Formats: sequence, structure tokens, C-alpha cells
Amino acid sequence: MDSDEITDTPAPSSPAKQPLIRRELHERLSINLFDRVELSVITGAISGFLIGTIKGSQDAGFRFRAENAHRLPTSQRGWFLYHKSKNYNMMLGGVVEGFKQARKYALWTTLFFVLEEGIDRGQSQRDALSSAFAGLGSAGIFSVYNRFPLPTMSRTMKMGAKAGFAFGLFQDGLSLLKGRRIGYIEAIRYHILGLRDSEAKEDPPA
Repeated sequence: MDSDEITDTPAPSSPAKQPLIRRELHERLSINLFDRVELSVITGAISGFLIGTIKGSQDAGFRFRAENAHRLPTSQRGWFLYHKSKNYNMMLGGVVEGFKQARKYALWTTLFFVLEEGIDRGQSQRDALSSAFAGLGSAGIFSVYNRFPLPTMSRTMKMGAKAGFAFGLFQDGLSLLKGRRIGYIEAIRYHILGLRDSEAKEDPPA
């Protein structure tokens, strides 16, 4: 047999690619807690950075105009340098404020999801009520951290509870579409409408 003869060898099989997000039907949004927290950090950081950048650049622009209102330029070159410095200050202020808000938004959204998961496990079911309490708790901690007065704290906690409840209803709707049972909906069906569990079926005769 010629030593230079080329023999066909099977190519090594490549390992199966793992999905970025593991789907678990019994979890909220079909995503486990760790992946939800990771997504909340990314989403919160991006949202906070965008909002902080816009607000920070506007505040920096107003501050620059106020600080230089008594020494406005009188020549074309002076106005060019004035606007150049103003744009630089706005850009720098926007980036700095963007990173600050990104950190805050990531922290508070993560706190909400952790509280929601803790309440879910405490009551052994996942529904909008847990989300409402998580929103209430997150808003309460936020109010205490920022030392809001009682009227502002009460208003903030009400908004947090409403936002959490709305988000919880959205999650419950997705769960129903995927066939997962929701505690309060099953209670309404059984106690108010008089319907039995749709999944409870008698065993067929042998």
C-alpha cells in the first residue's frame, strides 16, 4: 500500500451549542432565577445609561451656560470655542451620569427580581401577588435609602406595587399561554365559576 495514499477519516463532530438562556417552563418567563438576574442587570444598566446620559448632558449644558453667562464671547472664534467647550462638557457630563444611573438601575431591578423569587418560594406559587409585593418592597427600600418624607414614600410605594402587579399580570398571561396553572385563577375557576381543574381527569378503565 502506497504510503502517500490519502485515506478518508471522519471529521470530529463538533459539540452541540448550548443556548444562551435555558428555558424552564416552571420558572417565571420560562427563565431561571440566575438568568433573569443577569438579564435584569443588563437591561437595567442599558436603560439607566441611556436615561442618565440624556439627563446628564442636559444638566451639564445648563450648568455651563449659567457659569459662563457673565462672559459671553464677542467674536466668531470666541463663539466657536464656547460651543466646543459646551459640547465637551455636555458629553463628559452625560457619560459620567450615564454610568451612575446604569449602576443604580441594575441594582434596583436585580433587587426586584430577588424579592419576587423569595416571595414566590415563601408562598409556594408564582403569581402577580408576589410581583406586587416585590414592587412594594423595592419601592420601600428605595424610599428609605433616599430618605424620602412619608408622603413621598407612600406615593412611591403605591407606584411600585402597581408597577409590580402589572408586570406580574403580564407574566401570568405568558404562563397561561404556555399551559402553567396560576393559583388565583384556579381558585376563581373552582370556587366562583364552579369549574373543576381542567387537568384532573379520571383514569380510564382497565
